[in-house]
Amino acid sequence: MNHRKNIITVAIDSPAAAGAGTQAKLISKHYNLMYLDTGKIYRLIGKLTLKSKKLSYKILKKKIDKIKIKDLKNKSLLDDEIAISASKIAKNKKIRQFVKNFQKKCAYDPPLRYAGSVLDGRDITSVIMKRAMFKFYITASLKVRAERRFRELKKLKKKVTLLDVEKSLKKRDNLDKNRKYSPLKKTKDSILINTSKLSKKACFKKIKTIMDIKLNN
Repeated sequence: MNHRKNIITVAIDSPAAAGAGTQAKLISKHYNLMYLDTGKIYRLIGKLTLKSKKLSYKILKKKIDKIKIKDLKNKSLLDDEIAISASKIAKNKKIRQFVKNFQKKCAYDPPLRYAGSVLDGRDITSVIMKRAMFKFYITASLKVRAERRFRELKKLKKKVTLLDVEKSLKKRDNLDKNRKYSPLKKTKDSILINTSKLSKKACFKKIKTIMDIKLNN
């Protein structure tokens, strides 16, 4: 696999609905980086497997290799059923390897029109981008995350209760943090950012300050 030299690489890990995706998009726009929401890849696979239980590894690999960024923007991927399916699929070592290869290519060999890459997910700092220039672990309390996801789903006209969303996030946290392969964890070299009491703007300002100090030096 090719590795572009002198590019900005940003790795972000977080539990669901902590605000990592929002910050990754802001970072991407400000620094002209390719953005990849890695969790959406597993959601896409989760959707495919819900539709067909008989998908072979060979077929899945072909589908993963052909994924386009626009495929990951489908709003149906936010469905709770797909989210739980994605967390279960993420425990599969073979599927993780297929996805890992795709992610690494996006991380270290983004299209030339970008100055680098920013990826967010569950094992980006610990597995996918161990040598990233910047590593962040973004988190927030379960209550705050549930409220954020609930508002997001209500905007999409989803019929859910706040309690349902909180239970779903708690279940996903458990699956993500306790799976055998590539569990969600904060690495020692990741900068911790708790967004529970931070606005989107304040959080980005904090991240930008950290990045600019290093980039300007």
